[in-house]
Amino acid sequence: MNHKFSRRDFLKASGVGALSALGAAVLGYSKSRAEGQPHRSVGMATQHGNGAMPGVVGEVDHAANGFDPTEILTDFDYGRVSTLPDGRTLREFDLIALNKTIEVVPGIEFPAWTYNGRIPGPTLRCTEGDLVRVHFKNGSNHPHTVHFHGIHPASMDGVPGTGPGGGVEPGGEFTYEFEAEPFGLHLYHCHVFPLARHIAKGLYGAFIIDPRDGRPPVDREMVMVMHGLDVDFDDTNDFYAVNGIPFHYQNHPIQIKVGETVRVYLVNILEFDLINSFHLHANFFNYYPTGTSLTPAEYTDTLMQTQAQRGILEFSYKFPGMYMFHAHNTEFAELGWAGMFEVTE
Repeated sequence: MNHKFSRRDFLKASGVGALSALGAAVLGYSKSRAEGQPHRSVGMATQHGNGAMPGVVGEVDHAANGFDPTEILTDFDYGRVSTLPDGRTLREFDLIALNKTIEVVPGIEFPAWTYNGRIPGPTLRCTEGDLVRVHFKNGSNHPHTVHFHGIHPASMDGVPGTGPGGGVEPGGEFTYEFEAEPFGLHLYHCHVFPLARHIAKGLYGAFIIDPRDGRPPVDREMVMVMHGLDVDFDDTNDFYAVNGIPFHYQNHPIQIKVGETVRVYLVNILEFDLINSFHLHANFFNYYPTGTSLTPAEYTDTLMQTQAQRGILEFSYKFPGMYMFHAHNTEFAELGWAGMFEVTE
């Protein structure tokens, strides 16, 4: 029998049995169950211990996944640094496209396409004016590219029809090279068609170009890449997440201190939905769209971004406690895009 479950069925599920059926439908386990093969059931939908949002029982296997969203928050890749004869800084990065199965919620695995085996790919960081070299290898079984947002020659754009870097075949490689400009918060992603599928399966990451003289210092910096997970490939997101795993920052609140200035590099690469959003509870933040100005454009607690929009948030908390941050679209939040800041003295 064929079963079809919508993302709303996940929210309606009231016990292990219902979500086990969802896992069977999503992962094609129905046949194995009928034949008596082992089946791992999915944890039931539940209210998380802090009372914030519905969630899932259990924890994904971060070690098997090869990445942990808590570590991704502050994992900035500055590349291999050297000095060119003309005095400029050269930064070299390595990216490899890999097929990888990732457990996105307990019991549900997602056959992802990844950069360096993780979702999102590494957060690449450089300084305005640096020469950037990205050594890309395609270890997947599909053609892939790396398309950077920013200013660069057409031959370095990573789009089909622009030269060898516009379609790197399985087993092939290409080096993208360009001068880092303009300063700001950017992103990169695969640009092979069908584009929606190559993005939705996980080929994206953040790309930060710092101003030549830097930004004003803050106490903590972190990156958040907002995205979705279409686990049954019907062009509809079944889960929503920041940095790879739904519900992660709800189950593992981000630790900050009262009075600390926090800078968040926020990127939206959500596919299949037109708009994503970010809402900070009990606080306001300065917002720098695209990060290309050192002057904030808005002081707010909620913002909306369409795909590939991004910006920098800066804020501090006056009082200790547990504070939510989440998509201000209830369905997105209840399907994984929600987290907590734990603020302590």
